[in-house]
Amino acid sequence: MSDIVKIVDELEQKIKKMISKIDNLEKDNQALRSELSFYHNRFKQTDLEINDYQKQIETLKAANALLGSDEFKRETKVRINSIIREIDYCVAQLSE
Repeated sequence: MSDIVKIVDELEQKIKKMISKIDNLEKDNQALRSELSFYHNRFKQTDLEINDYQKQIETLKAANALLGSDEFKRETKVRINSIIREIDYCVAQLSE
């Protein structure tokens, strides 16, 4: 009979340890989920900032081209021609 009690006590101790480990793992899991959410939001914010900087770069390139920078003359001509085509298309649509 004492062997059964001993076995039951050992099982009870092991179950308590397992429950404790499960609780710790759940806490760790929640902390990791929170951290993942933080970095996910940070990634989105950084991506938006990159897009803003890319737009600023394009704007600065256009400004340099309009100021007569030789490096961007071809790009400026292409943009101007594209804008002219759009305006011609709009005028054609309005005159119909």
